[in-house]
Amino acid sequence: MTDGITAGASVAPLNPRVVLPAGGRNRTAARVQAAVLRWLVRLAALATAAVLVLLIGYILVKGVPNLKTGLFAWEYTSDNVSLVPALINTVLMTALSLVIATPLGVFAAIWLVEYAPRGSKLVRVVRITTETLQGIPSIVFGLFGMLFFVTGLGWRLSLLSGGCTLAIMVLPLIMRTTEEALMAVPDSYREGSFGLGAGKLRTVFSIVLPSAMPGILSGVILATGRIVGETAALLYTAGSVAAIPAGADALFDSTRTLAVHMYILSSEGLHVNEAYGTAVVLLVLVLCINALSSALAKKLTKA
Repeated sequence: MTDGITAGASVAPLNPRVVLPAGGRNRTAARVQAAVLRWLVRLAALATAAVLVLLIGYILVKGVPNLKTGLFAWEYTSDNVSLVPALINTVLMTALSLVIATPLGVFAAIWLVEYAPRGSKLVRVVRITTETLQGIPSIVFGLFGMLFFVTGLGWRLSLLSGGCTLAIMVLPLIMRTTEEALMAVPDSYREGSFGLGAGKLRTVFSIVLPSAMPGILSGVILATGRIVGETAALLYTAGSVAAIPAGADALFDSTRTLAVHMYILSSEGLHVNEAYGTAVVLLVLVLCINALSSALAKKLTKA
């Protein structure tokens, strides 16, 4: 019976003009699109690398010949325009800002991801607020710091006023990067920890945070770069005194960071060469901070 049915059935001839979805012109078009996109990506990467190399090369060429011994004197004078006080103030300002902003940002992100109800209106408001604050110009933070810390609280132009202002400025950045890092941790890690009898707090600090540490440190690195390169906000809150804070009221002494020091030297027009030398030191400082942070992130990841 099967042979009869097979013999009596009519077989439709294949149409050679029919183009299958995965063949013919579709494959050629896909190859062309892939090649175009591949070359566009390569050109974009090459342009980015070229701009970075040109920028760093320009700074080194203009600044390295001006790295004289007078720039590294311990005390600043109008003759040597030493950058050492500004360098120390930059380290102090960065440390103070991160000590204030990092715990607040990390704990706020932990609450948003781990404890706040998902889909809550409050969570959406907080996220929109942090994203908005990230786009506000730094001079607005400087004006706020001048009105609140310098004038309102009476802290005057000081290291503390500048540090608190910068902490508020980088807090949204640390908070958002930490939140994204925590959300990237798979839920299976949390479920496995709960299955072994661990509580919520121990799961967060023993499982989730170590897994998200590289992402958290990336946010801290970005915040550090913004603090080190900030000028406008510090002119209104920290001042421009080229001296290292000392004594019991060191936190309330006016200071000058490397970025402010470089801005003042270049704006005066009398020490432009020294400003280029300061730019070299600032560049090396940022590279060292990034290298140390990357090494720390790798060590924590292996651990």
